[in-house]
Amino acid sequence: MSPGAQAPANPAAVAQSPATNVPPATNVPPGQPAAQQPAAPGQPGVAGQPVAPGAAVTATLSPAQPGAESPAATAVASASPAASPAAETGFLAGNWLIDKFHKGGPVMWPILIVSIIGLTVVIERIFWWTGRWFRRDPKRIEKVFTAIEHGDTAEASRLSRGSRDPVLRMMWNGLNHQHTSLQGALQVAAGIEIKRAGRFLVVMDTLVTLAPLLGLLGTITGLIRSFSFLGNEELAVQAVTGGIAEALIATACGLGIAIFALIPFNFFTSRVSNLEFELQTAATNLEVMLGSQTAARELDFAAQAPSSGKGSSI
Repeated sequence: MSPGAQAPANPAAVAQSPATNVPPATNVPPGQPAAQQPAAPGQPGVAGQPVAPGAAVTATLSPAQPGAESPAATAVASASPAASPAAETGFLAGNWLIDKFHKGGPVMWPILIVSIIGLTVVIERIFWWTGRWFRRDPKRIEKVFTAIEHGDTAEASRLSRGSRDPVLRMMWNGLNHQHTSLQGALQVAAGIEIKRAGRFLVVMDTLVTLAPLLGLLGTITGLIRSFSFLGNEELAVQAVTGGIAEALIATACGLGIAIFALIPFNFFTSRVSNLEFELQTAATNLEVMLGSQTAARELDFAAQAPSSGKGSSI
């Protein structure tokens, strides 16, 4: 038989012969493009090419490759990293102060002690002056002066006894020592009240001066640390930036503490000055009123002395 006689009579059989070992094909109507499927191994054709009308198209299911993930799993995996930074925000925000504290260098420890002392003093003074405001009794002071004006020093001493007002305590001390040394008793009582009101102001004054100096010391140590690494080319950049950060953090903390302590220090100093003025005013009024009464008694005694002398001579 000649080679030409071995050729199949139907050319379509030749096109279908390679697909004999594949699963059943899906017939595509004439004139409609077939779905793009990748060519199986050993199967002719290129993926993505349209199939001629009337030709059979085979659909093959390739096994899942190891490590391949579905689109849904990929979406979940991509969403989970976005949620983790949000969950760690609070943790990182809580350690922000600690991180800056460590970057500030060893000078941050005395700065921390200074800040704790300053905060304690400010809170204690706020409570004391708040109580001082509620202990004020101006109506009772007016009653004491009224009693002294009428010459009833016993009633004035009774009204001022047991009071928590510094002015009334000073007046009570002066009334009880008016026959010995009125001015000295008033000065001693006023000094005790002023010292009690100005307690810890020296500490605050020291903190206002000391905090910026500690910040300046941190600046110097940070710059020394930066320049000490300039010879090493590998660590020069990180060391210099770390030293500059140490200098700036220490300076900022020292200035912040000084500003925080300066405002209440000036406020409490002004309150002490006002209290001192009130005590001086009350003491002066008390001295003038008691002095006038003493002068009136002396005049009465001097007026009665000549009359008694004349009666005795007669």
